[in-house]
Amino acid sequence: MSRGKIPTGRDEVAAAVLESATDLFAERGPAATSIRDIAARSKVNHGLVFRHFGTKEQLVGAVLDHLGATLSGLVHSETPPDVIERALDRHMRVLARALLDGYPVAQLQKRFPNVAELLDEVLPRHEDETKGRLAVANSLALQFGWRLFAPMLRSATGLDHMPEEELRQEVAAEVARMLGPR
Repeated sequence: MSRGKIPTGRDEVAAAVLESATDLFAERGPAATSIRDIAARSKVNHGLVFRHFGTKEQLVGAVLDHLGATLSGLVHSETPPDVIERALDRHMRVLARALLDGYPVAQLQKRFPNVAELLDEVLPRHEDETKGRLAVANSLALQFGWRLFAPMLRSATGLDHMPEEELRQEVAAEVARMLGPR
């Protein structure tokens, strides 16, 4: 659907609302985004947002589930890595903003397909399930930290000179080490 077209029908309206809400939540966070803002960007009546998604909190959950499903689909396709990176960055930004705004993300997001797949891959590598789960959680925390706070981390630790690709490779190597042997 093009940005100029007014969405019609349930599927088009829902897709437009999810896309607009995702953009606005990534830019400003859910707390600073009104349902009217989302409706205006979606080119739909704000009543339709409530009809299709319920409360703003439910919309945040729907956006998070949508982002997880979208990312999972990209990972399992022949999508270029830079497109996957942008989708992952967008997802992490919405998650972080929702958490910082006080939304109960753990209850709102119903599915974590990418984390579930990572757990399925990593748990057999560990003798103890808790250690495997901690390895996944710690690797996710490391990735979140670098994605969200890279400028500050680079400056504070004197890594400003390090090329972006080299830093990315070092973080990936540390994530692999944390997750355990293949």
